[in-house]
Amino acid sequence: MERITIDPITRLEGHGKIDIFLDAEGNVANSYFQIPEMRGFERFCVGRQVEEIPLLTNRICGVCPEAHHMAGAKAVDAVYHVDPPPTAKMLRELLYMAFYCTDHTTHFYALAGPDFVMGPDAPVAERNILGVIHKVGLEIGGKVIQMRKYGHTVVEMIGGRKVHPCTSIPGGLTKGITKEQRDEIEKMGHWAIEFAQFSLKLFNDIVLANPQYLDLIVGDIYTHHTHYIGLVDDNNKVNFYDGKVSVVDPDGVRLGKYAPAEYADWIAEHVEPWTYLKFTYLKKVGWKGFTEGKESGVYMATPLSRLNASDGMATPRAQEEYDKFYKTLGGKPVHQRLAIHWARLIELLYAAERWVELATDPEITSDNFRTIPTEKPTEGVGIVEAPRGTLTHHYTTDERGIATKVNLIVGTTNNYAPIQMSTNKAARSLIKNGKVNEGLLNMVEMAFRAYDPCFGCATHSLPGQMPLEITIRDAEGKTVDVLKQFID
Repeated sequence: MERITIDPITRLEGHGKIDIFLDAEGNVANSYFQIPEMRGFERFCVGRQVEEIPLLTNRICGVCPEAHHMAGAKAVDAVYHVDPPPTAKMLRELLYMAFYCTDHTTHFYALAGPDFVMGPDAPVAERNILGVIHKVGLEIGGKVIQMRKYGHTVVEMIGGRKVHPCTSIPGGLTKGITKEQRDEIEKMGHWAIEFAQFSLKLFNDIVLANPQYLDLIVGDIYTHHTHYIGLVDDNNKVNFYDGKVSVVDPDGVRLGKYAPAEYADWIAEHVEPWTYLKFTYLKKVGWKGFTEGKESGVYMATPLSRLNASDGMATPRAQEEYDKFYKTLGGKPVHQRLAIHWARLIELLYAAERWVELATDPEITSDNFRTIPTEKPTEGVGIVEAPRGTLTHHYTTDERGIATKVNLIVGTTNNYAPIQMSTNKAARSLIKNGKVNEGLLNMVEMAFRAYDPCFGCATHSLPGQMPLEITIRDAEGKTVDVLKQFID
């Protein structure tokens, strides 16, 4: 049996590889999306003061530290049974909207964009952000840089640092913002709305107007019928910072919504022997393997999932794009995985609009940005929508506030099962009779790239090296050899 390995996979956060096995006819017998690391943050957060964990976990990843900081801060609020004042909640969400704009911009232009702007089979040396800028012009490259600059400026104003924010504490924030800062933030937010609209037009002109790309999006290669989850507000509109998690089936029927503290009633984890990252599934449906349909517990948590699991967007311009999205793609829900890129740009517009809404709220500059905790710490769960999926932080402490147990279910963990299914289906659909080239392998990578996975976030090795022991047994179960690395 011939083996094809894509190692390393490219244009993502973290590390991984894809092993593809061909049968005697040269067709794909199976493929495995493998993550060769192991996360350790859940373990070395134990024994620390719980209020330190939002500062520790935001070091998991340099791409989305804001997501871990916010989920951690909300979990700590729950541990101390304290409800932050409205100004604190708005400031946290404002920071988060600015972060969303920078993160979605990065993925669309730097990670996913080269596949569409340059083409899936373009030369490797050109299939990157520099190739994109060369093709579409320096002016657009300048806009991308400006969007990221404005987003990081807002994060620094509210969060204390451009990367790894540090101002969220139990009950609120360490500081507020001035009226002068508010004015500057509002001005940048209006620019962000224009940028989001520009990006949607660019997607329309380059991708949707290209029959080849449109066929790729709506075709079967990248399509799976699964369940979907996403955070929604009281009106079932998309929300990134607060609310309940909506769960819908492959037909779009809502199965229910769960509050953060109820996540363990809905989400469970499954282990496979060929990877160090776990697979999550809906506990109420059950693990049926890497299969599609209502009977399978596999679900997806992405920008597309959030749109599918909601009843719409909470801002007017984003709602218009939401309606256009489903009208163009034949109704709700949409199952085509490459449509995640379009959904991501709709979310970019929503985040920019919400940015301005929050910045113009009269209470945003109030001095009342913290409620001092008074109750004994116990246990708490915080959930936000990271750009790449629902993020859950669950902390348990002793009476002194020392963490005794920490559980993290990150966006990419939610998506690992559908990612495995998508890369496997793409490989089976594209590789026939042993004919393989670099362009085809990149199209297999496009299957995971749509999910914007972050394996630096989902997996981490505590010592920096992966202790591993493999026992090889014969057909009768007798040990033939034992292979070890980094084990004394």
